[in-house]
Amino acid sequence: MEGKERTIKDWAPDDRPREKLVLKGAAALSDSELLAIFIRGGYGTNAVKLARDVLDNCQQNLLELGRQSVHDLMKIRGIGMAKACTLVAALELGRRWNSGLAAKLYPILKDSRGAENYLRPLLEHQPYEVFGVLYLAQSGKIKQDFEIISTGGITSTTVDPRKIFRRALEIGAVSMIVAHNHPSGNVQPSKADEALTQKLLQGSKFLDIKLLDHVIIGREGYFSFADEGLLAA
Repeated sequence: MEGKERTIKDWAPDDRPREKLVLKGAAALSDSELLAIFIRGGYGTNAVKLARDVLDNCQQNLLELGRQSVHDLMKIRGIGMAKACTLVAALELGRRWNSGLAAKLYPILKDSRGAENYLRPLLEHQPYEVFGVLYLAQSGKIKQDFEIISTGGITSTTVDPRKIFRRALEIGAVSMIVAHNHPSGNVQPSKADEALTQKLLQGSKFLDIKLLDHVIIGREGYFSFADEGLLAA
C-alpha cells in the first residue's frame, strides 16, 4: 500500500464507519465517521477523509454545516450534486426529528424557555432571517405548528402584521408567540424589531388576541420581550 492512500476497505473492520456503527452504536462514531456513512469517496480519497474536508469547510461546526446549501457543498472538492443532496436531506431529517421531539415535549407553552426550546431547532440553522408565529389556544396548547410568515435577508425581514392577525382569526387563536432568528448570533432586538413588536401589541389589544411574547433566537442564546418587561400594558 506504500504510495497509495488507504481506502476504508483496507481498515480493520472495527474502524470502518458502518461496521463500527453496527458493533458499537451510532454514539461511538465521530462526526466525520457519521458523515462518511452518507458520503462515498471520490477523487482518490476515502469517505472519512472527504467528510473531514466537509467539516473543515464548516469550521468543524455541525450547526454551520446545517446552514450550507447544495450549491455551497458542491464547492468542496469531491462533493457533487448527489453527495450534497444526500447531506442536506440527512440534516433536514435531523432537524425535523428534533422539532418533532420539541413539539411533544412542549405541547403547551407557558414561558419563554419553553418557546425557545420549541423554536430553536426550527430557527438556529437558518442562514437568513425567518419570522414566524405560534398560534395558541386558551390553555397555551399549540393550535398549529410554527408558521413562517416572512423570509428575508441576513440582517432583516419584512413582516405584515395584517397577515399575522388574519391567520389568527382564521384558526381561532386566543394568543400567539412571534419569533425570528438573528443569523449574526446577536440576540439584542433592533429598532425595527421593537417597532414591529409595538405594532403587534397594539393590534393584539384591539382584536383581543394576546401577544404573549416575541422571541429572538441566536446561535447560543435568546431574547424574550416578555421577560424583559417590554410587553407591559
